[in-house]
Amino acid sequence: MSRLGNLGARLYRGEVGYDFIGKRKIWYGVSILITITAILGVVVSGLNMGIEFKGGAVFTTDTKAKISVSQAQEVAAEASGHEAIVQELGNGGLRIQITEVDTAKADEIKTELSNELGIPEAKINADLVGPSWGEQIANKAWTGLGIFMVLVVVYLAIAFELRMAVAALIALIHDITITVGVYALVGFEVTPGTVIGLLTILGYSLYDTVVVFDSLKEGTKGITKQTRWTYSEIANRSINSTLVRSINTTVVALLPVAGLLFIGGGVLGAGMLNDISLSLFVGLAAGAYSSIFIATPLVADLKEREPQIKALKKRILAKRAAAAAKGESVEDERDDRESEDGETAGAVVGQPRQPRGHGRTPGNRR
Repeated sequence: MSRLGNLGARLYRGEVGYDFIGKRKIWYGVSILITITAILGVVVSGLNMGIEFKGGAVFTTDTKAKISVSQAQEVAAEASGHEAIVQELGNGGLRIQITEVDTAKADEIKTELSNELGIPEAKINADLVGPSWGEQIANKAWTGLGIFMVLVVVYLAIAFELRMAVAALIALIHDITITVGVYALVGFEVTPGTVIGLLTILGYSLYDTVVVFDSLKEGTKGITKQTRWTYSEIANRSINSTLVRSINTTVVALLPVAGLLFIGGGVLGAGMLNDISLSLFVGLAAGAYSSIFIATPLVADLKEREPQIKALKKRILAKRAAAAAKGESVEDERDDRESEDGETAGAVVGQPRQPRGHGRTPGNRR
């Protein structure tokens, strides 16, 4: 454990790098397994859609009831014939939510609740929600999601290139699938707050990806004019050079969301906080993971299918093999950009030792 802890600390400080691209098949396998689990969760368990999507009635009282929450739940379920969700409010009153209830049935339930709770009917407020409203919200959310993805692909294709746009889109779908799957597996209710949280994480999911892509774009300018690094090696250097930034950004973003989820939702029992914070928490974590382990490795895979990049890799590997056969080390080509920036390229955990000279892998500074 001490060795792992020491390695983690050195990775965080940028003293060494990790071979993310070289082990991409492992991360692809992990992501496929997680995604399949999420899809199975949705298929088998389904999503617990809230009253805003199913339609129904919400009864609230501003007076403390004479019976407990569990007793109120039994009474509401018996009166309506449907499962009821009961929450205790801060003033001691109750919020009773029952799905698939029409106006006539809502009046009967209100009368029954008044008798059992010991509260006058005038003190019980009933709000009816039609399922058509929920359908409108869902349709608008799907429309917004579709428009967002199209704009993302167009922007990334213009700012970077089409292969990066495709990789970012796959990573984004990966994040959304995992988030939806978690909701199905844990049984949290899907409300408009969930939709808001889900749409909010889309930008966060792309943030780290765009940061790495920007570094990769700069690092691969004129790549075919040198025989020092393959595309995958430069992609790996880009991930390592932005790794600390990604960790810091994600941790800072997750801390307040974790407070909402585990303290606000778990300890204080604020249901709406659960709806929003769970989607944010899972989406932020999945977005940070996918930008490092999915998006950039996918770009490397797609780029190395190009004839020019494939030929470059073949030349580099042949050059290294020839040097190794002679027992010589290959002198690195001078990189003017690294000289100007004062940055070095560093030793990568799990990769062969790089040639001596100017081009050390990220973090091997002297």
